[in-house]
Amino acid sequence: MNDLFDKIYRDKGPLAKWASVAEGYFVFPKLEGPISNRMKFKGKDVITWSINDYLGLANHPEVRKVDAEAAATYGSAYPMGARMMSGHTDLHEQLEQELAAFVNKEAAYLLNFGYQGCVSTIDALVAKDDVIVYDVDAHACIIDGVRLHHGKRFTYKHNDLESIEKNLQRATKLAEQTGGGILLISEGVFGMRGEQGRLKEIVALKEKYKFRLFVDDAHGFGTLGKTGAGAGEEQGVQDQIDVYFATFAKSLASTGAFIAADKEIMDYLKYNLRSQMFAKSLQMQLVVGALKRLDMLRSMPELKNKLWENVNNLQDGLRSRGFDLGTTQSCVTPVYLKGSIPEAMALVKDLRENYGIFCSIVVYPVIPKGLILLRLIPTATHTIDDINETLDAFSAIRDRLEGGVYKRLSAGVEAAMNA
Repeated sequence: MNDLFDKIYRDKGPLAKWASVAEGYFVFPKLEGPISNRMKFKGKDVITWSINDYLGLANHPEVRKVDAEAAATYGSAYPMGARMMSGHTDLHEQLEQELAAFVNKEAAYLLNFGYQGCVSTIDALVAKDDVIVYDVDAHACIIDGVRLHHGKRFTYKHNDLESIEKNLQRATKLAEQTGGGILLISEGVFGMRGEQGRLKEIVALKEKYKFRLFVDDAHGFGTLGKTGAGAGEEQGVQDQIDVYFATFAKSLASTGAFIAADKEIMDYLKYNLRSQMFAKSLQMQLVVGALKRLDMLRSMPELKNKLWENVNNLQDGLRSRGFDLGTTQSCVTPVYLKGSIPEAMALVKDLRENYGIFCSIVVYPVIPKGLILLRLIPTATHTIDDINETLDAFSAIRDRLEGGVYKRLSAGVEAAMNA
């Protein structure tokens, strides 16, 4: 018999093996100062492109005022207990009603956290005889929810309609044998690539196959659609999404999330979501703050308009300089370069130290070996100066990458890690 920890001592995992040279800088970095387009990193001013504050609400004075007043009124504990026992209030109900109306659903239910809530929703929707069909590039919260499923599940190639239909055929055959149903899961916007899920084409398949659709619209809510109601509104199929999920952690710049669906489905979910039944209720200052943020989303379209002005300026500028942004159809702006993990680390250090640009870096195993993904998140608070400085910086670091500068700088790191 082995010690349980033996496997940990032998293999730290594909990311953790870099901890000695990466932690505190490339992973677990510390941004300081008010949340904004420019913050401080290691004592230096940087343009921040890795904050999911799409509409610029995190440090908005109206939001800060409401948050402070709610904290003063209710403290950080109220209400105490789970919603079903002692943590239920009129304001929780009001927020749910307003969210449901905003995303064109009959009812909604608050979740304490997006990740936790997504996992629990998937778990509650399916039983062992049911079959799940989901996108291979789905977010980790979806994958973890699927892992809880005791029945069969099939992945389809990312946004590939032929693969979707093939797996629906497999799922249909199996569900006919088990007597179960089919849950198809897609994201509204895939957070790494920025592509919208092919929701319009997926719902059209309901004419041929019997399934229900669950959509995680974390990055679409507040940014897409005429009113900001998300990817379903953008594609004209919001009413055909059976269970809609969104988080407060992106456009609303807060903590929490919600699911929305027909009232009968929501009545079932709120009595069967283990992550909510056995967890403390969402704190009142977060509920009050979300009500204010939602009101601003509805009443201040200029916030979304400014966001998209910045998105278009940034993405058009990068493309005009020959950068590969993949097929993004959202605010998420991925920039693909070719290089090793050590080269990526040298590049990002140069970008932060010498050009004052802070963006997220994504490497293997999240994306294939040999690729570097620099992920930028434009917000309504960014300026044209931020964008122009970033475009110039990206042109410079690409020249250095292609010229072998980062390969030479990273040679010692790569040798040490491979020793």
